[in-house]
Amino acid sequence: MKTSDFYYDLPPELIAQTPLDRRDGSRLLTLNKETGETAHMHFFDLPKLLRPGDCLVLNDSRVLPARLLGRREPGGGAAEVLLLIDRGDKVWECLVRPGRKMKPGARLSFGGGLLTAEVLEEVEGGNRLIRFDYEGIFLEILEQLGKMPLPPYIKEELNDPERYQTVYSREVGSAAAPTAGLHFTRELLDQVEAMGVRLAYVTLHVGLGTFRPVKEEEITDHEMHAEYCMISQETADVINQTKRSGGRVICVGTTSCRTVESWAAEDGTMKESAGWTSIYIYPGYRFKVLDCLITNFHLPESTLVMLVSALAGREHILAAYQEAVEERYRFFSFGDAMFIY
Repeated sequence: MKTSDFYYDLPPELIAQTPLDRRDGSRLLTLNKETGETAHMHFFDLPKLLRPGDCLVLNDSRVLPARLLGRREPGGGAAEVLLLIDRGDKVWECLVRPGRKMKPGARLSFGGGLLTAEVLEEVEGGNRLIRFDYEGIFLEILEQLGKMPLPPYIKEELNDPERYQTVYSREVGSAAAPTAGLHFTRELLDQVEAMGVRLAYVTLHVGLGTFRPVKEEEITDHEMHAEYCMISQETADVINQTKRSGGRVICVGTTSCRTVESWAAEDGTMKESAGWTSIYIYPGYRFKVLDCLITNFHLPESTLVMLVSALAGREHILAAYQEAVEERYRFFSFGDAMFIY
């Protein structure tokens, strides 16, 4: 299949720049993966689509305030660093700007010297390994100095950083939010639990590779980025029990989907697992665990459009996306949602 097979035309004004006042006030397009039938609801209607005995799988990763703005020393030129992967011993793999000024040996200062750093080396892809120097706890310094690394298609400043976190986020480590979960409120989660739906948490730390465009003409030539993910024994047990009792495993977001599908046995059973995954899901893939998916609307020609097409069929997905455009849905991270069942 060609990358161009997953193109759709999106008017730029439909890219949501800010979150809605109410998390669960977003619209919800439902799509029957077998028939292609669609319906239009709101996210607060989600309980109407769930059944006792179902299981929601949620990614509890929390976004690191990983964008640091500082100065190069000496000279004072501007420097921007985006933390990507903790390599240990105070060393992080980072994106930097301006790259031509950030050679090995360059020294950086943030927050008036509260945090300093040295560029150690350039690695494959142009990223840098940077060693940081500080007193105290790094995460606390990041909370003080760092900014949310919003996706490149969002141009507006975010007034409340918590709106780019899910209400159940707890494991710090993502460079971008698992955005399908942004629609949930505590009250909505309590409501679905009260009706007999189990909640199970996985962790996948979202990398910026999720925004990397597919440049190859043939989709099978694309090399997927790797992301770290974990499944606890408790979550594995809940998923296995749900399957045995005839309930549906409903993943909240493509990150939760990729996590369970990465570690599932061929018969769909789960056990405690952790490690790096570069699973690439596109049409022809056979899902081992997932039955339904709650997800946002994804970029044209992206691996995520390919993933939802693997679940519901390319024609059904592109028709549903066209309908969403015509109905003026809001797209991408702060946009509206789909329930594929």
